[in-house]
Amino acid sequence: MYKINDKVTPQVKEPLGNLYPYFEDAINDIKNSKFFISVGDATLNNLIQNKIYPNLSIIDNLIQRKNHDYNIIKSEMVYNAKNPSGFITDDLWETIETAINTAKNDNFHHLIVVDGEEDLAVLPCVLLAPEDATIAYGQPNEGLVLFNVSDVKNKAKTILDNFTKL
Repeated sequence: MYKINDKVTPQVKEPLGNLYPYFEDAINDIKNSKFFISVGDATLNNLIQNKIYPNLSIIDNLIQRKNHDYNIIKSEMVYNAKNPSGFITDDLWETIETAINTAKNDNFHHLIVVDGEEDLAVLPCVLLAPEDATIAYGQPNEGLVLFNVSDVKNKAKTILDNFTKL
């Protein structure tokens, strides 16, 4: 299990990839993805509104720490994981690993529903996803962050290495 600390907090607040202030500007890049992962409820909602269904989505039923009341689930495979705020639990890590490995071999839409917070799930996704995968997540009040896993894998590993390992 990993716990965020003061040393790494500024690093996780910086976008890992390209920041798109307008979701629409990222749509073509998203549609060109071979394997696509989304993290966050608002991100998934925007994708579904544009009829884009990721291979894997991770949500916590919160948007900026507030409950939302719309149904965004369109997934054949639903997983559950516990992950409190500020942590990456073994449960979340293992669930992401299982979902990615399964999603690589089928055409279903996989969804992980996190009991707690999914914000830090991006880091294990980067380290566990195929090199050609694309990941999208929301940068609160700024836009959508989009990147190819191979472009940020070393950076994500360095960030995770600075977490407190429990």
